[in-house]
Amino acid sequence: MRHLLKVGTVPCCILVGAAAFAQNVHFKPPSSSPSFFDNGLTLTTSGFLAGLGNQDILVELFASAQATAICTNPAGATQPPGQNPAPATVAGQQPIPSTEIKNGTTPFSVTTRLPTSPIPGAPDCPNSHWTETITDLKFTLALVELEQPMGTEVFAACFALSGPSGTTGKVSATPVDLSVCAALEDTP
Repeated sequence: MRHLLKVGTVPCCILVGAAAFAQNVHFKPPSSSPSFFDNGLTLTTSGFLAGLGNQDILVELFASAQATAICTNPAGATQPPGQNPAPATVAGQQPIPSTEIKNGTTPFSVTTRLPTSPIPGAPDCPNSHWTETITDLKFTLALVELEQPMGTEVFAACFALSGPSGTTGKVSATPVDLSVCAALEDTP
């Protein structure tokens, strides 16, 4: 597990290195946080980063959500949603070459991959012979991490999410302590 530092009330992680490395990575104003958009089965975050060095970067997004799923019996009949939907975790990443960093800043946009569906073993259905298909994710947490150079984490921020349920749209994000997102770092 990676070890992250928290400075003041704004979650971040800074590693000090040579002049070519990022020195004071942060989200570029006017917004001190990126925006988040619920696409139904994926989450997208976008914004601007500042304080970057002159090397390639990797922006990663890890998210947790409550899954809504439909159970289908072996004959193909759709049944009501599972009674105890399990939390789902998803991740995505965006590599950005150093040539796209201008004066230490760059825009970014990262979308998570689709969740595994059908869910192996259909845990919320009557038995494992049924098929459990995820139909929606209600996102609850997001972790944005930055590596510069790739492989060296220099920044991380955790957000509690609230927003549309059963529909797509903009999601409200509130910065929270990095410890809240600690389990998300192990997302494949």
